[in-house]
Amino acid sequence: MAHFLRPHRAILAVTALAASGILLAGCAAAAGSDSADDASAEPVEIAGVEIAVDDDARALLPDDIAEAGRVTAATDAPYAPFEMFVEEGSEELTGVDILLGQAIGAKLGIDVEFAQQGFDGIIPALQAGNYDLTISAMTSSVERMDVLTFVDYSASGTGILTRAGNPDDIETYLDLCGKDVAVQTATSQVELVTDVWQAECEAEGLDPISLAEFPSDSDAQLAITAGKAVASLLTKPSAGFVAKTTNDGETFMVVEDPEAPNGYDATLNGIGVLKENEQFAEAIQAALQSLMDDGTYTTILAEFGVEGIGIDAATINAAAESAS
Repeated sequence: MAHFLRPHRAILAVTALAASGILLAGCAAAAGSDSADDASAEPVEIAGVEIAVDDDARALLPDDIAEAGRVTAATDAPYAPFEMFVEEGSEELTGVDILLGQAIGAKLGIDVEFAQQGFDGIIPALQAGNYDLTISAMTSSVERMDVLTFVDYSASGTGILTRAGNPDDIETYLDLCGKDVAVQTATSQVELVTDVWQAECEAEGLDPISLAEFPSDSDAQLAITAGKAVASLLTKPSAGFVAKTTNDGETFMVVEDPEAPNGYDATLNGIGVLKENEQFAEAIQAALQSLMDDGTYTTILAEFGVEGIGIDAATINAAAESAS
């Protein structure tokens, strides 16, 4: 999933808090610890789950990180549901990336602190040594692998948001042929419809999708509730979050196509570290896999209604393999 570029923001340290009143526990290790053995043995509670240190994953940590007991992760909020402010005017962050980063830290016995950084400045800031990693819904693109190593943690593409109960019986994107569909202007979803789906509608002998473009996703969603569109197209994690949080889940639902569980035209998202820090990437991968194995990973995704972007295993630079 491509993350839109945003204006640069000044670096601002923030405390991560989970949504729905779930509080992230304190640091898993004290800053400035003199020994890797000083990591707290007390479990950390995230999304209602107690997370203990995974000794095998922690053993992979570079010595300097294990001894420091903390790392700083660059992120660019708001970009719901990955990273967003707890409430308007607040500097406290929540979201998939925030909880997942804290959970990885708990598995490794270190504290992951988040800092605000404009998305287009994240990679240069990593190169400048301002951050240790980035968790910011970044696409694990082959081009970025010239600089970063990615631990892949989700995959997302285009989702279909429709009325709760699916009264129009939309099961796949081909069911949109001949129907009114809303979309935010200048997005990849517009390109997907015009460049790919319209031709497939024609090939199936169906009428083209009647696509209406709106200034924002929220305007496109209003078109559904006003009866002017049967569905809207947006990234699948955004669709899942909207469906879960709007009117307590009573207004919208996401179409789940078994042929595209992560959304249409899905791409991998990754946690990025500098290419030369491969040992740190391997520790993150082990911690993430541990979260997948014990179910915490799915619990965090479910907290924001985005189970559909989950992947089966934590991989490193998997997009490079699929591109070759």
